[in-house]
Amino acid sequence: MRIKTEPKPMFGGVLFLLTLLVWTSECLNRDGQFLLELKNRGFQDSFNHLRNWNGIDETPCNWIGVNCSNNLVVTSLDLSSMNLTGVLAPSIGGLVNLVYLSLAYNELTGDIPKEIGNCSNLEVMFLNNNQFGGSIPIEIKNLSALRSFNICNNKLSGPLPEEIGDLHNLEELVAYTNNLTGPLPRSIGRLTKLTTFRAGQNEFSGELPNEIGQCLNLKLLGLAQNLISGELPKEIGKLVKLQEVILWQNKFSGSIPKEIGNLTRLEILALYVNSFVGPIPSEIGNMKSLKKLYLYQNQLNGTIPREIGNLTRAMEIDFSENMLTGEIPVELSKISELKLLYLFQNKLTGTIPNELSDLKNLVKLDLSINSLTGPIPSGFQNLTSMRQLQLFHNSLSGVIPQGLGMYSPLWVVDFSENQLSGKIPPSICNQSNLILLNLGSNRIFGEIPPGVLTCKPLQQLRVVGNRLTGRFPTDLCKLVNLSAIELDQNRFSGPLPAKIEICQKLQRLHLAANRFSSSLPKEISKLSNLVTFNVSSNSLTGPIPSEISNCKMLQRLDLSRNSFIGHLPCELGSLHQLEILRLNDNRLSGNIPFTIGNLTHLTELQMGGNLFSGSIPPQLGSLSSLQIAMNLSYNDFSGEIPPELGNLYLLMYLSLNNNHLSGEIPTTFENLSSLLGCNFSYNNLTGPLPLTPLFQNMTLTSFLGDKGLCGGHLRSCDSNLSSWSNLSPLRSGSARRRRIIVILSSIVGGISLFLIAIVVHFLRQHPVEATKLPYVRDKEPFFEESDIYFVPKERFTVKDILEATKGFHESYIIGKGACGTVYKAVMPSGKTIAVKKLGSNREGGNNNNTDNSFRAEILTLGKIRHRNIVRLYSFCYHQGSNSNLLLYEYMSRGSLEYAYTMKVTEKCDIYSFGVVLLELLTGKTPVQPIDQGGDLATWTRNHIRDHSLTCEILDPYLTKVEDDVILAHMITVTKIAVLCTKASPSDRPTMREVVLMLIESGERAGKVIVSATCGDLPPPVQSC
Repeated sequence: MRIKTEPKPMFGGVLFLLTLLVWTSECLNRDGQFLLELKNRGFQDSFNHLRNWNGIDETPCNWIGVNCSNNLVVTSLDLSSMNLTGVLAPSIGGLVNLVYLSLAYNELTGDIPKEIGNCSNLEVMFLNNNQFGGSIPIEIKNLSALRSFNICNNKLSGPLPEEIGDLHNLEELVAYTNNLTGPLPRSIGRLTKLTTFRAGQNEFSGELPNEIGQCLNLKLLGLAQNLISGELPKEIGKLVKLQEVILWQNKFSGSIPKEIGNLTRLEILALYVNSFVGPIPSEIGNMKSLKKLYLYQNQLNGTIPREIGNLTRAMEIDFSENMLTGEIPVELSKISELKLLYLFQNKLTGTIPNELSDLKNLVKLDLSINSLTGPIPSGFQNLTSMRQLQLFHNSLSGVIPQGLGMYSPLWVVDFSENQLSGKIPPSICNQSNLILLNLGSNRIFGEIPPGVLTCKPLQQLRVVGNRLTGRFPTDLCKLVNLSAIELDQNRFSGPLPAKIEICQKLQRLHLAANRFSSSLPKEISKLSNLVTFNVSSNSLTGPIPSEISNCKMLQRLDLSRNSFIGHLPCELGSLHQLEILRLNDNRLSGNIPFTIGNLTHLTELQMGGNLFSGSIPPQLGSLSSLQIAMNLSYNDFSGEIPPELGNLYLLMYLSLNNNHLSGEIPTTFENLSSLLGCNFSYNNLTGPLPLTPLFQNMTLTSFLGDKGLCGGHLRSCDSNLSSWSNLSPLRSGSARRRRIIVILSSIVGGISLFLIAIVVHFLRQHPVEATKLPYVRDKEPFFEESDIYFVPKERFTVKDILEATKGFHESYIIGKGACGTVYKAVMPSGKTIAVKKLGSNREGGNNNNTDNSFRAEILTLGKIRHRNIVRLYSFCYHQGSNSNLLLYEYMSRGSLEYAYTMKVTEKCDIYSFGVVLLELLTGKTPVQPIDQGGDLATWTRNHIRDHSLTCEILDPYLTKVEDDVILAHMITVTKIAVLCTKASPSDRPTMREVVLMLIESGERAGKVIVSATCGDLPPPVQSC
């Protein structure tokens, strides 16, 4: 038997390795061995930055990133920005003589090892900008020499340990952008040498401990974007060395303590996006070093203290989006260095002080959405630094100063929604900077001046709802940057010229409700970037040019209320981006092209009031996105209703009345689960109604003149037809005869409504008791678009509403918007509803705004049904409180961008901006398959949940970039986009915060490029 033995060469190799290992350990000192263990058992050095970490050296003192003392022990380890991955091994605790440690700007993961507590000589520890997870080890209490501790931009969780208070020498604690939770430790007060405390963008909760007042050397306090609640402790007034207080976007409540006035060295105070109430303390005027004062988006009330004029060094003051009252204090004019003053969206009254014209350094002034009256100060013409001037949504009157813009580099001017008169200032673009001019909803007359027509940088011209005259301003189309022309509701006249073809940059062209005539030029087809085109309510004639189909970007096309004739071009079916198509109230004839069925993005189709004939094309059943309405009424359609229309399961309103349709209502209509209203009257329909409750409970007025129908509230399907003979007077004549009768009916109806208005006016002058009012049909206002009315099944009465809210007691308030207050009400049936009480007509004032808000809300919610928008049940007028009431579906967990307040806020735009960012970064479209979330925002969140946030989420084309710093920047921008698309609007950042985050990320990458617009933004507040 032969015995196998191992070959001698292998035995020799093993012996050699063992010998080498012993020899290495004898040559390399102890600190070097610990460092090698960090490299071999922790770090992954893909780029071989640590290539000279060699075990054959006697000491590591010449290794990259390593420094030693005279006795050859390691005192400093700087491995920042070396693209290291992997983990920090426990052997770090062996470097007991380490004074300086920086591992910043790598991709290290895992926990911070508790052995770090052995490095008792550490004075500086930078672990920031990695992906460390887990909690902060309590062993850091042993680092008694630590002066600077930076762990920001990681994934650390858990609390800030109470043991942090043992670091008596700590001067700088930076922990922002993690997932730290729990209350801030009270031991923070023991850090008496602390000068900087930045822990923003975490999830800290509870109150800010009073002990913070013991940190007497504190210069910067940054806790923004947390969940800290309660009052701001008055002890903060003891921190007299503070230079910056950054506490925005928390849940602070209560009043701002007057002790804050003790902070005379403070330069930045940022308390915005909290829930502070009460007045602005007058003591704020003592903070004479203050440069930036941000109190916006709180619930502050009372007047602006006149002591504000003592802040002579202030450059930016923002009190916007509060509930401040009274007049604008003239003392603001004493702040000579002021560059930004935002007071918009408050309840300010009175006139704009002429003294503000003394602020020669003022760059941005926004006083919008208040109740200011009087003229625009003439001195504003002389503000040589003014770039942004926004005064919209007030009650300003008088003539716009005609020298405005002569000496000012204006780039945004918005005076819309006032009562201003006169002409457009001829020199408003004199400095050639103007990009936005919005003068809509005023009383401005005359023609658009040449200075505007030749304003090269102009991007948007919006003058809707004035008294402007003249022809279409063709010279505007020579402005290469112009993307929007909105001339609606003026007195422009004449034809639309063929030269309109040079407006090739236009995205929005709105010319509705003017006096334009003649035909629509075929040259409109050259506007290849056009997204919305509205020429409704003019006197345009002739056929619709088929060339309009070349405008492939069109999403909204409104040609309604003109005198267009001829056939509808089949080429319209190639406008695949189209979402709204309105052709109603013209004289179009012939068949509807079956190609209209290709418009699969269409949400609204209005074709009523024309002369269309033939059968309804079954291809309309392919309009799967159709939601708001399909209106084919008042035409000459014949034949049967195509059963394919039953596929429109999102449709809310269907109007087929006043045609020549025959046969039965298709049984497929039972699938129309979203339908809120429909009209089949004055056709030749027969047979039973569909069996769904919607049709069975529908009122008789939806079927007038269809004597052959039965079921529901109609005759029994087994009875004779005689009882219906009186309900079809409009069906006995031609279409022309029907129209004459409809016109006569409209006149009679108009007279009736006039009489009703007189009665309502009388009732307002002589109100009756609320308890005597009938059901919620107290008042049915006349709407220019249509009369929409919802009656709840439960038949709520005004008395029920008053009892359920105890006379609209404030304890039942669940939300407030710009136009009213929302109350929660439990009806006698047990059903919970939301009641919105719109502002009343106080002291005999003009209530047009209230009525307009009431009308707009009903017309909007009456047409929309969506899972993220509450349903409108009913509306009424309550005489007892002289208020309009809206009754909604109650959403117990809702925090919607639009549900109860009906306020389209900045947060809606933030979401859209986030989606655009995600499109650019991922290369994907906004709409995704249902099984992948249905939309890009959901797809992104799901991807991050399943795969974490890595470069894999980026468009493969972008990942070809070899610069890892740029890739990291793109990942950060992706994080920002995810923040922008959070489900709850309150969780989304504001646009200014988004811009600041983008700038900060770009600066870290060293690649930031600030555009001309961004260059005009305020300097970034530190993201603490």
